[in-house]
Amino acid sequence: MTKLMGVVNVTPDSFSDGGLYLDPEAAIAHGRELAGAGAAILDVGGESTRPGAEGVPAEEELRRVVPVIRGLRDLECQISVDTSKASVAEAALGAGAEIVNDVTALRGDSAMAALCAERGATVVLMHMRGDPRTMQDDPRYDDVVAAVRDFLAERLEAAVAAGIAAERIWLDPGIGFGKTAAHNMELLRRLGELRELGRPLVVGTSRKSFIGRVDGSAAGERLGGTIASSVLAAAEGADVLRVHDVAEMRQALAVATAILG
Repeated sequence: MTKLMGVVNVTPDSFSDGGLYLDPEAAIAHGRELAGAGAAILDVGGESTRPGAEGVPAEEELRRVVPVIRGLRDLECQISVDTSKASVAEAALGAGAEIVNDVTALRGDSAMAALCAERGATVVLMHMRGDPRTMQDDPRYDDVVAAVRDFLAERLEAAVAAGIAAERIWLDPGIGFGKTAAHNMELLRRLGELRELGRPLVVGTSRKSFIGRVDGSAAGERLGGTIASSVLAAAEGADVLRVHDVAEMRQALAVATAILG
């Protein structure tokens, strides 16, 4: 059964919900709402990775995410921290997180791999071309699926070599991270090819700009496109769907599963 990872952005500038949950109490309440709606995982992040986003100092990121994780750790769902900084991951794991969702695939901080190995954390390795500030500057690939597959295979090997157990590694093709709309759709169309790597796949299409490229919709108007792309990703083998709208996505998956058997 495909799991839902609910997004809890404790940021002022995330692309679709920036500022809504910057207050820790609001973020905790939102996380509890997502858990009640069916999220198996809550992904708490204190630094926006939208295209063009600037970095956030570790101290500020810690101030944002740690109180929220502490406020959610009594829930039955797993807690993930969306960070590429080892110091933030360490504090988050101490506060109750079990998963480190690193958009740099352990390349952003030389201490991250050893920390995750030592703590036995589950790690999400994501493909990203460049960094959030530059990733959408004319991205090009000969074959985007082959490029993403090769990158994830290399990062999987590096993570295992660093002492992270293979069964604790999940892979994310990085929809919208250094890719055009056509690249994103090709990845979703051929998602099954990434299953050859033998690890669970995390896919996040929620409210992303490639949906708007299809119909001109703004970030807050992309629920239909999110559901369509996510259901198709699940049918192609996605194990975890990272979404903002958990209740609607849960219903869509239940109906699709009932129809497809």
